[in-house]
Amino acid sequence: MPIETRIHGAGGTVTGTAADLGAEAVAVPVRSGPDGPVAPDAEVAKGLPFTLDELLALHGAKGEAGEIVAAPARVGGQVRDLLLYGVGEAAPADLRKAGAALARRGRGRTALVAGVPSGDLAAFVEGALLASYEFRIGAAAPKRPLGTLAVLTEAGPEADAPAIERGTARARATALARDLANTPSGEKDPSWLAARAAEVARDAGLAVRVRDEKELVEGGFGGLLAVGSGSARPPRLIELSYDPRSAGGSGGSSPQKEQGPDGAPDRHIVLVGKGITFDSGGLSLKPNDGMKTMKTDMSGGGVVIAVMSALRDLGVRARVTGLVAAAENMPSGSSMRPGDVISHFGGKTSEVLNTDAEGRLVLADALAYADAELAPDAVVDVATLTGAAKVALGLRYGALFSNDDALAEALTAAGAAAGEPLWRLPLVDDYRKAIESDVADVANMGRGGFNGGAIAAALFLREFAGDRTWAHLDIAGPGRATADDAEITRGATGYGTRLLLDYLTA
Repeated sequence: MPIETRIHGAGGTVTGTAADLGAEAVAVPVRSGPDGPVAPDAEVAKGLPFTLDELLALHGAKGEAGEIVAAPARVGGQVRDLLLYGVGEAAPADLRKAGAALARRGRGRTALVAGVPSGDLAAFVEGALLASYEFRIGAAAPKRPLGTLAVLTEAGPEADAPAIERGTARARATALARDLANTPSGEKDPSWLAARAAEVARDAGLAVRVRDEKELVEGGFGGLLAVGSGSARPPRLIELSYDPRSAGGSGGSSPQKEQGPDGAPDRHIVLVGKGITFDSGGLSLKPNDGMKTMKTDMSGGGVVIAVMSALRDLGVRARVTGLVAAAENMPSGSSMRPGDVISHFGGKTSEVLNTDAEGRLVLADALAYADAELAPDAVVDVATLTGAAKVALGLRYGALFSNDDALAEALTAAGAAAGEPLWRLPLVDDYRKAIESDVADVANMGRGGFNGGAIAAALFLREFAGDRTWAHLDIAGPGRATADDAEITRGATGYGTRLLLDYLTA
């Protein structure tokens, strides 16, 4: 669902802007310092019966990012909420958290005016917009999201506009990823996901191709067909293509260096997303509690579609192809069975030892297709793949596997900058024995004696990536959240969207 909050730059003073907008609240940034919080010499503080420092001391404030101290104050001839909000050291992560805190505090308000310190304004905008996100079916929430957030900086509205546009584009893309994953699976099947991708392609200047079940049979996409065989709703392979020479954008606000002297892109990046629109586990059936979040098992595919939606607006100059391997994993008389052998795109075979290890089966087809047909310079796949990654790294870090140190370093740096951190785990060659099969080229589950389920899954995927520069992001932990926190909202998080956009625009 589109984010309702709108953010724009403003000139003049906080008081004047608040009066013009009829804002119910005004906000003043407070930095943390070695000797306590540091409040600016804010014009809204003139005429108050107390100083800002006294108010901060009364509440024991520290100026930490996300901290808010509130008091009623007469601003511009009207009583409004005066919010002293902590920005920490005003690092990007601090401003992202501060923006989120203000947006949450502003729910139910028509407008809020905030002074914002020098720093990464785009991060502040991202935090505020993503904290304003909500997904509901039926009646609206009792308190609607903040209507308008007007920001004032020393640079002024004209200078602020590119950062606001950039933060807004990234937040909207992340919200799209959340929407796709939060949509109930009764509505969301592979055809539905393909239709949403086609809408994105139309709006974002992308080419699109969707392979239906007939084309998947003709092309030899055995993994997708096997995983989708138990469902009455057949699988799809979605392919979105972005070429900066034909996208028709304005070039965006993030100048790149990925074009040669003739204007042709020097790089071609392929993004591959797991698009399991519902995962029952198949014949290796999950318990009921294990299925409750499985409408979000296509989060990786949603992230790929969302990233593709923002490339033109952000001025990405590399050529990018997005592949989403979409299927519904259901139990029925036609389901794949433990013991089946699948022939994937290109001919490599896998033995099914557990039908609930289905994500790697559909990704294998897409990776093999990317290697054989698309000739990319690098491939990055993203998937809610293993509970083992969640056990290893918890709910905030994604697991990163890669056969290339430079790619791993670039993705790690992008994740740190975007607030979507990664931790690299090893591709242990000795563990390759765990996925050996007696009857096929590889098995889809690690055998006993090795453990390391996330590593085994990554090793399986490596078999299909060929000799390409490749990375695998296992987002089973951070792809979903059980509670609101800063810019994260309960449900699907869209984790990976901002990370990959940072990678493509860095």
